[in-house]
Amino acid sequence: MKMRKPRFGIVVAWLAAAAATGPASAEDKMKLTSSAFGENQAIPKAYTCEGRDISPPLSWSEAPAGIKSLALIVDDPDAPDPAAPKMTWVHWVLYNIPPSSSGLPEGLNASALPKGTLEGNNDWHRTGYGGPCPPVGRHRYFHKLYALDVVLPDLKHPDKKALENAMKGHIVAEARLVGTYQKGK
Repeated sequence: MKMRKPRFGIVVAWLAAAAATGPASAEDKMKLTSSAFGENQAIPKAYTCEGRDISPPLSWSEAPAGIKSLALIVDDPDAPDPAAPKMTWVHWVLYNIPPSSSGLPEGLNASALPKGTLEGNNDWHRTGYGGPCPPVGRHRYFHKLYALDVVLPDLKHPDKKALENAMKGHIVAEARLVGTYQKGK
């Protein structure tokens, strides 16, 4: 008589993996949304180079208690062509957003930033929002919000890489919202 090996090893491995990840993290809870578009939905023309090129309204919720600041990076990993991407194009860099803030209004400019918020340079080598303007195809635009355990020093208009380096070891939670855009024909 041939004995079958029990299959409980798979169950034990699954239970061990679930225990290792623990309960839902703050990253799983913090949310980033826009009243202008939903997850993986088209970004309206008003927020692009074909429209008014203004920043979309953004809202966030469930940021972890005790954070010291927030940072926002908006970028496009599909540049220049989603069929053969070669780079990530950065559209907006903000940091030291006060943790008491729950969002950013449509058409935000430097004078209306929440008190203490600092700007970084986008890939047009300027501060502020630069809307989607893809040369070809439908691109994805990642709006990434970071909750930090520190207020960063004045980094003097950092680019995305410099901000990411400054945030290393200080990110408590993240949330993201992805929108898409393709120029009209």
